[in-house]
Amino acid sequence: MKVGLFIPCYVEQFYPKVAIATLELLEKAGVEVAYPLKQTCCGQPMANSGYEEFGQGASDLFRENFAGYDYVVCPSGSCTLHAKEHILSGQNGEPKIYELCEFLTDVLQIKELNSRFPYKVGLHASCHGLRGLGLARPSELMVPDFNKPLQLLEMVQDIDLVHLARKDECCGFGGTFAVFEEAISVQMGKDRIQDHQEQGVAVITGADMSCLMHLEGLLRRDKSPIKVMHIAEILNGQEPELKNQ
Repeated sequence: MKVGLFIPCYVEQFYPKVAIATLELLEKAGVEVAYPLKQTCCGQPMANSGYEEFGQGASDLFRENFAGYDYVVCPSGSCTLHAKEHILSGQNGEPKIYELCEFLTDVLQIKELNSRFPYKVGLHASCHGLRGLGLARPSELMVPDFNKPLQLLEMVQDIDLVHLARKDECCGFGGTFAVFEEAISVQMGKDRIQDHQEQGVAVITGADMSCLMHLEGLLRRDKSPIKVMHIAEILNGQEPELKNQ
């Protein structure tokens, strides 16, 4: 199995530890991982703004970079969904692309993890992963109940996972939505944080660093001690940088 690691541009620029944790996690699982050095943005911001035609060069480069791999794995639900629906078909020799959690559960079928995280953690379910990729049950009307990120977190030793009042509520980021509807976006983010605060969490985690970046900005403005960590960092056993906890 040959896997190409796709790291979104905002992760590369602002959260390189997430990329490193993803790589280490896959290698620990015995996967042969390569990182195409010429990869750039997948073009999602342009597509989300209604200018997908201007991102054609990014799409073509994406196909070129990841040609020849069995799978492409990405630690971001939104970027994975864009590439899955607009770039890679998974047919005619093209690799299939998976978000990290679904790759670990569906392809590698991970049953145990050698990691420990003795902290109180709240899991944020991002909209792209929840409703686009189907990482968890998107509606209470659907059966059976399942949650791939939660399934993995439950394998981590000593973790204290809280039960949120509204576990599938949007954080309000939504890419360009946060730019054009700033006030609504901020309030939605604060509401999402409040749910975690009421459960006394030390860390908010999720499978999409863009949502966590949005929440992190609000937490920092309020000087909150709560930290955000991508799920790859927790599954890989990294320690949070906590204060007053």
